[in-house]
Amino acid sequence: MKHLYYDVAIAGCGIAGLYAALHLPPDRKILMLSKGDLSTCDSMLAQGGICVLRDEDDYDSYFEDTMRAGHYENRRESVDIMIRGSRSVINHLMELGVHFATNPDGTLLYTKEGAHSRPRICFHEDVTGKEITTVLLRTVQSLSNVTILEYTTMTDLLEEEGKCTGILAETADGEELAIHSKDTIFATGGIGGLYKHSTNYPILTGDGCRIAEKHGVALEHMDYVQIHPTSFYTEEPGRQFLISESARGEGAVLLNHKGERFTNELEPRDVVSAAIHKEMEKEQVEYEFLSFANVPKETILHHFPHIYEHCLKHGYDILKEPIPIVPAQHYFMGGIHVDSNSQTTMPHLYAVGETSCNGVHGRNRLASNSLLESLVFARRAAWHIAGVPATNG
Repeated sequence: MKHLYYDVAIAGCGIAGLYAALHLPPDRKILMLSKGDLSTCDSMLAQGGICVLRDEDDYDSYFEDTMRAGHYENRRESVDIMIRGSRSVINHLMELGVHFATNPDGTLLYTKEGAHSRPRICFHEDVTGKEITTVLLRTVQSLSNVTILEYTTMTDLLEEEGKCTGILAETADGEELAIHSKDTIFATGGIGGLYKHSTNYPILTGDGCRIAEKHGVALEHMDYVQIHPTSFYTEEPGRQFLISESARGEGAVLLNHKGERFTNELEPRDVVSAAIHKEMEKEQVEYEFLSFANVPKETILHHFPHIYEHCLKHGYDILKEPIPIVPAQHYFMGGIHVDSNSQTTMPHLYAVGETSCNGVHGRNRLASNSLLESLVFARRAAWHIAGVPATNG
């Protein structure tokens, strides 16, 4: 076994892991692990966008929208932290080079998704996650204090006297690594790889939660799994292609096989998913349809170019016809229990992103809160490790 020594070890190279690394002091020696290649992370797949508090007048409605979507099981303190921290995160992303859609006068252009009472979502076409993750990855790779190992899987954590002292990992060649670190961050993503139908990459198999449980680290709401209403239906095996919720926010409607609308498309995801399943059972079919007939052609081509291209590749022109859709596993609201600084119940072990449960999402996540929540609480983890007082500025 090879022994490595670092100040901070981060398992996962999605936006949560990357943003934590960016906010750690430059004198800290950091090692990041990627289970596959650096492009195979769910952060790259996020289509719709990232929420932001537009102004103080938006606070109450944003808070209520998040709580309502979560069936009021959200941790109120965490929701407040996320909303208050949103503007500084968006500003920082733009400073790093992230390009969000703008109005002719240069101000941010906002879109709306299901269960939002007003447009408050920043976006980059229909590949917002890829835009953000690519910029963060490029920035982290330029740091001299960060080392990234691809195709290296975390297999366990190191523990001494009840404290986390690092992680064990295995390379693609089978070499075993003992990575000793003062602090460790789990940013291993969700659980979609455990499901037959999921919008997640197959490599996301809940590794962080499984290892945490093995060591008695508290978990929370492990049964809170979100089903996304609209994935592109195909009989091909593998990851389901997501049809962004912002498509419905821009006017796309759900139709059954008779061409009839059967639900309010802008209800929270669990409500819409249940309505689709009910209609499928009623009609005894494998899928229903999503129609873009009410969405302007310019919006489709500029806001949803990749969705348009994907559907066209599979024989559907969304400018002319509805597409087959089916609900699929999408997001994990539960995970490793953490506090407002992303600390787990084991000293020196932190969890961020979809791996963690800080209570923001409650029982059902509000659309486009995932990227924001990951960034806000990854930053707080880094601040806590660095001994820097947490702020929302």
